[in-house]
Amino acid sequence: MNPMFVLAHLSDPHIPPLPEPRLPELIGKRATGYFNWRVKRGMHHRADVLAKIVADLKAQAPHHIAVTGDLANLSLAAEFPIGLAFLTDLGTAEQVTVIPGNHDVYVRSHARAHFAWRDFLLGDAAHEPAYPFVRRRGPLAIVGLSTGLPTAPFLATGKLGRQQLDALAQTLEALGAENVFRTVLIHHPPAGTRPLHKRLTDAAAFRAAIARSGAELILTGHDHRALHEEIAGPRGPVPVIGVPSASAAHDDPRGRAAYNLYQITQQAGRWRCEVERRGLDAAGSGVVSLERFALGAPKTATRSSAGKRRRVSAAQTAKRRRTGSRSRRSRR
Repeated sequence: MNPMFVLAHLSDPHIPPLPEPRLPELIGKRATGYFNWRVKRGMHHRADVLAKIVADLKAQAPHHIAVTGDLANLSLAAEFPIGLAFLTDLGTAEQVTVIPGNHDVYVRSHARAHFAWRDFLLGDAAHEPAYPFVRRRGPLAIVGLSTGLPTAPFLATGKLGRQQLDALAQTLEALGAENVFRTVLIHHPPAGTRPLHKRLTDAAAFRAAIARSGAELILTGHDHRALHEEIAGPRGPVPVIGVPSASAAHDDPRGRAAYNLYQITQQAGRWRCEVERRGLDAAGSGVVSLERFALGAPKTATRSSAGKRRRVSAAQTAKRRRTGSRSRRSRR
């Protein structure tokens, strides 16, 4: 068995407190977002909670940390230096990778302001931020994507676009020929169903790229919930894992703050990934281990096809029972 590599994953810290905006900044979407923060969202994101999560994560000493977006809230100019300080506190650019979320590109005028974090989102061979990017860390090939884009008020949709999707498929296919654990970072969840105003609009095209080229793990954010879904890959299901907001208070209805540790090993040519979810306890007083589970080796069929097999098997069983009953009656 090869040595274990530990990857930490946190998301959506929405770093509190929100800097007080200047009046000219509260135009258009920022006005509605600021109102929402003051009456609702701001109550669920706490600086002391985020500090506890970060302290516990650093105590676990992972080999690398992935942050799947939404460090900012309204893309205020003052939020990007705060985001940079947050990333620097987590570790160096060699130790931490970040991708943008929709709140990091909240308005068109600041759609590229997250480039202030450039050292943490540059590909290994790149001189300017571009997506997808690839970073090699231990046995991992980390592939970073951007789904964030400025949208109208009350919308939080994401989009990859054809150019990024085509490059993603080519990148994953090339990496698939190497002995690496392909880990895709994407802010908007690409599996399951989402409300229209929060969905990834080209999720089907993303799933098609994964079905064609494959990946070992997909990490996501945006929902502020613990998430474990799957999408089809060429050699079986690819897990899609999300985490709650890293600053969510213990009474947040979507789930209190947590992050994941992925313990990745390879044995006899097969990858194995053990996951530990760590987060606030029920009282919100400390960070504890909440759950452990294994993602395991690739399977030969997707969950939906397995369900189909189970339904067919049940129908066949019922048919055999009916046939057996008729045979018994004829023998009588």
